[in-house]
Amino acid sequence: MKNKIIITVLASSLLAFSSCENVLEYTPKGVLSSSDLTSATAVDGLVTSAYAAIGNGDMIGPIYSMWAYGSVRSDDAYKGGGGTGDVGEIDALEHYNLVTPTMGAFVTRTWQNLFKSISRANVAIRAVNNLDETSFPIKKVRLGELKFLRAHSYFTMKLLYKNIPIFDETASEEDILKVSNTLSNDESWNKIAADFQFAIDNLPTNQAEMGRANKYAAQAYLAKLRLFQAYEQDATHKVTNINKSRLQEVITLTQSVISSGKYRLSNDIGDNFLPETENGPESIFAIQFTVNDGTTAGRMSYEDGLNYPHGAPQYGCCGFHAGSQNLVNAHTTDANGWPNFDTFNETNADLSKQMVDPRLDHTVGIDGRVYKYDNTKLFSNSWVRDPGVYGNFHTMRFQQLASSGSYFKLGPFMGTAKNYDILRFDDILLIQAEAYIQLGEQDKALSLINQVRERAAKSTGRLKKSDGSFSSTYNVKPYSSIGWTKDFAFKALQWERRLEFATEGPRFFDLVRWGIAESTLNKYIEKEKSRRTFLATAKFTAGRDEYLPIPQAEITFTNGLYKQNPGY
Repeated sequence: MKNKIIITVLASSLLAFSSCENVLEYTPKGVLSSSDLTSATAVDGLVTSAYAAIGNGDMIGPIYSMWAYGSVRSDDAYKGGGGTGDVGEIDALEHYNLVTPTMGAFVTRTWQNLFKSISRANVAIRAVNNLDETSFPIKKVRLGELKFLRAHSYFTMKLLYKNIPIFDETASEEDILKVSNTLSNDESWNKIAADFQFAIDNLPTNQAEMGRANKYAAQAYLAKLRLFQAYEQDATHKVTNINKSRLQEVITLTQSVISSGKYRLSNDIGDNFLPETENGPESIFAIQFTVNDGTTAGRMSYEDGLNYPHGAPQYGCCGFHAGSQNLVNAHTTDANGWPNFDTFNETNADLSKQMVDPRLDHTVGIDGRVYKYDNTKLFSNSWVRDPGVYGNFHTMRFQQLASSGSYFKLGPFMGTAKNYDILRFDDILLIQAEAYIQLGEQDKALSLINQVRERAAKSTGRLKKSDGSFSSTYNVKPYSSIGWTKDFAFKALQWERRLEFATEGPRFFDLVRWGIAESTLNKYIEKEKSRRTFLATAKFTAGRDEYLPIPQAEITFTNGLYKQNPGY
């Protein structure tokens, strides 16, 4: 793997970030701080450190991989692993009604890790502001990058917790402890949006160094934010209105990205999940990771490290993130090459007879099928850790072959140097399509959705078995303009987002945005618990389970300044 300019050894050597009493007053306590830095080179190193921070989550405090929060909490996947007690907090997330504010690993640690990344951005912004443009000519560009990074972390926090404290680089430690989490939903969205807008106004359209955010990345991210903001929620998370002016902003912003000509869909969806084709034409912004960069273990991504096939000899651990039967069924198609919208989940798919969308075999490990594009080692049910509880399907998109140059095993845990895409062009196409549909201009969405479907239909080359055959009959075709009503178009859009980003994490947050999480997930549970009895006591409660609780430790630390989310 090549070294990437942004995430380098400098990120770890410039600053030693030690733990402190509470991350809200988190300040780098190591060798240097922003007030110590007066040279442009040193300050630029702080910017690099802020880039590193958005990839500084871990397996039990993830901040970029949403497999536990967005995939397992949805109808896409089960927790997996060695039974329900193995990493029990994810089992609680999967059951919804078992989540508590005192959960210390995932719920609290993710909060803390995200605030650490925000604090690194604020430290770097203060340092950059201390320099004038004569000594640091790229001052505004670096400030644009830093505010983009800060907004990214706040956006992630808002998706997870909704009601969050937001402060900037001007806040002292004393000020931070006075910042509540009681902003209105619209106010907090707008505060985050202001950072993205600053980035739009100050970033170039092209960056010489790979991995740095540019103007189009900021426009794409602001479009994504405005789409979520357009679905206005009340205090109990119910969608009460869809704001048309916000949707128009989404269209304007996404059109700037699309018409730039800088990005396009990759030829094969698999290009998005392989190190050999990373930073390709579809990647708008990605967290950069490295291996063989002069450090002991590289700058690796470990957040998906639990999710390799347990019984496969090349891995050995740990069998988490098992594809659901519902997800597999959702990939079946009819004679038109369209999803079986209304009947897909009535029975378990017979994959030897039914036609399927090719994205199934890019997403789910299934017995006898090519696993991660290696047709010499077909997936085997013997690789599954606990089939009696979780069935025989497994995850695949973010896993890498043990023979890959990006793969690294540290003890029992697996990491990769494959970049992690935060913004992709397929997402931008579907974001724009959704805005058009909700504005009643669904005809403009048809070609956008069909571009994604046509790419899916062509994504079969890596799925051939060694004898040249395919495991299934693939059949996915574009939608017709006949019968393309607003209601049908929205159903098609929802389905397309599910299949295009299956097991990547957006699914749960999409359901919450659309206001259908409770109805969709309880319907899913009702059917799925007859297939997987561990779900027998699962239940999604509207007005509570759309968001994680505010960690009780943070409420206690602020002497009750933070208010708990409803229902907890």
